[in-house]
Amino acid sequence: MNRQFAEILKKLRTGKGLSQRDLAERMYVNRSTVARWESGSRLPDAVMISRLSQCLGTDVNILLSAAAESEDAPNVIMVDDRKLFLSGALPILEEAMPDAAITGFTRPSEAVEYAQSNRIALAFLDIEIGKTNGLDLCRTLLSINPRTNVVYLTAHVEYSFDAWSTGACGYLLKPITPETLRAQLENLRYPFSLRGAEK
Repeated sequence: MNRQFAEILKKLRTGKGLSQRDLAERMYVNRSTVARWESGSRLPDAVMISRLSQCLGTDVNILLSAAAESEDAPNVIMVDDRKLFLSGALPILEEAMPDAAITGFTRPSEAVEYAQSNRIALAFLDIEIGKTNGLDLCRTLLSINPRTNVVYLTAHVEYSFDAWSTGACGYLLKPITPETLRAQLENLRYPFSLRGAEK
């Protein structure tokens, strides 16, 4: 639940003298959608947040920052160019981190774009991602948010030495298992809430 975003949205809406229905009509959504945003039970995506900023006449970064501050739903991403691996690994992440907002990417550029508008608590990165090097992606993500935990996922042991020089805090060999993942979560450089996770 994102109370901070909910409170800011409600304050901005009432400050403009708008009802939930008024805002919904301007946003082209149902009133119940606005109600869920203001209760903190749902969080709009980046596109809708941009539209909200226009409707409310406020800086989009205020809303994006509030959305990224959610303590109850840390953002976790996994970047791997193999869709088959992603589809198999994401359920393992969801089992270990049931309260996290987990998103998979096959393109590093999309992961970077996501990180620019969302605070990433934890990033699982393949090292060989098509033409992109996961080590360089790690450096890019850390330049966006130095408190992002980065864990490499790879089948190549020979990368381990180079991996530690990038600021990552973990290295897991594929395939991952719930046990190896939970062990890694205990050693994050910047721990975050894992309420509900089975340790």
